[in-house]
This record gives sequence, C-alpha cells and structure tokens, in this order.
Amino acid sequence: MKKFSTSIICLSILFAAQAQKIKGSDTMLPLSQKEAESFMKANPSQTLTVTGGGSGVGIAALLEGTTDLAQSSRKIKFDEKQKMQEGGKTVKEIIVAYDALAVVIHPENKVTNLTREQLEGIFTGKIKNWKEVGGADLKIIPYSRETSSGTYEFFKESVLKNKNYMNGIMSMPATGAIIQSVSQTKGAIGYVGLAYLNKTVKAVHVSYNQGKTFVEPSVVNAKNKTYPIVRPLFYYYEIKSEKKVKPFLDFVLSNEGQKIVSEIGFITLK
Repeated sequence: MKKFSTSIICLSILFAAQAQKIKGSDTMLPLSQKEAESFMKANPSQTLTVTGGGSGVGIAALLEGTTDLAQSSRKIKFDEKQKMQEGGKTVKEIIVAYDALAVVIHPENKVTNLTREQLEGIFTGKIKNWKEVGGADLKIIPYSRETSSGTYEFFKESVLKNKNYMNGIMSMPATGAIIQSVSQTKGAIGYVGLAYLNKTVKAVHVSYNQGKTFVEPSVVNAKNKTYPIVRPLFYYYEIKSEKKVKPFLDFVLSNEGQKIVSEIGFITLK
C-alpha cells in the first residue's frame, strides 16, 4: 500500500511538472487552443490550458508568474518590460503568425469602401452618420475592444495614428462579442482579427492611400502586402521557463503547427 501511495505522489509531481498555462490575447485564443490540442495529442504526457482575457492580461500574468506563456497580439510595452526586469525576469519574444485586422459592418450596410482617414474620423467621433461616408442616413455606432486588448492598441496605433477613441465608445470584452453586436446592429462598425470573420458581418475594403486603391482583408492580400492592417502575433515567456515551453513553441513553428495557423485563418510565417 505504501509503495502504491508513493507511486501516486510521483505521478502527481510528474503531471504538475508537465502542465503548462497559456494566457492572454483573445485574438490568438482559437489558434493557441487548436495548437495545444494537436500538441497534446502527439505528446500525451503534456497538459496545456489556454485562456483569453486580452494581451495585457497575459503579460501581467507572466509578470506575476501565473502563466508560462503570454499570448499577445501586440508588442510588449516598455513599462511592462521594465516591470519584468525589476522583478528579476528576462522575457523572450517569439513571432508565431501574422494577422490582418478586418473592419466589419452590418451585412445590410451598403458601404463597401472606407479610407484610413474616414475610419479615424468614425472611431474618434468626428464622423457620426453613415451618409457622411456614402451610406444611408443612419447613426454610426462604433464598437471597440477594451483597453487591455492588444487589438485595441494596434488599431489605435495603425488606423487612428495614436489619436484617442471617441468618448463613450461601446467597449467589448471579446472579439466574438464584437461580431455578435455588429451583426445585430444596423449602424454598427467594429474591428476583428481575420480568423473571426464570418457571414453574419460584412468586411470593408480599406484604403491607406487617400482612396486611390481599396483592398479587401484576406490571407492572400495580407501575404502579398497589399492589405495594410497587418500585425505579428507573439508568445512571450520567461527565460527560466524555456526548457518547459520550448517543445510546444517548436511544434507551433513546425510545418504541422504552421498548417494549423493557416487553417484557423491567420497568416503563416513563410
């Protein structure tokens, strides 16, 4: 009996040693979940748990030591890196895929094309009615991700050129909530990662050259660099955890892992 109990304790310690946590970006959630599922199938002794919450939440969890990998749809900020260093931690960054950010509207909205300047006007509150951008006489209702989201940060940087979002913008906790809200609200507009696009919303063609050319958000257009709103997707980890997380990271970067990137709807590294 004693020998049996010891075996259980040893197994429990081994199981705990193999368990890994991935936390952060909501955009990356479907990718990390699918990668983890395939990795665990090939490595039955490994256990991975994947949760969202936003890029900032993932990086904060890495600082607190409550996650092994932080998934992030934006680059780590200077002050976050500084906090890590102050806590005696050295963080490593790895790009695992790329994502195009799609601007979405209600499917019945007749608007097809928007310039970056028009999008800036809409999300900063200067443009308030769809008739101002060639649409129906209908109030514009912009939806945004919440401030802890990397997607929120990236959209502000790339599309709004670091200008502030309008006061009282509808802030959503997850990408799925934006899709749902836009699909149910005729005057709505929002932004989502390419992998979340579906037929319940309509993706707008975007111009970054004052309306000379408008490009549809797609994997092909992101790869050939004609679509302008593209960003890298990251994993961050503490250097002391490298041995623990490396097998999973190697899997994500492998041909099999990159095939999953493509299947989910993101852009592969090659």
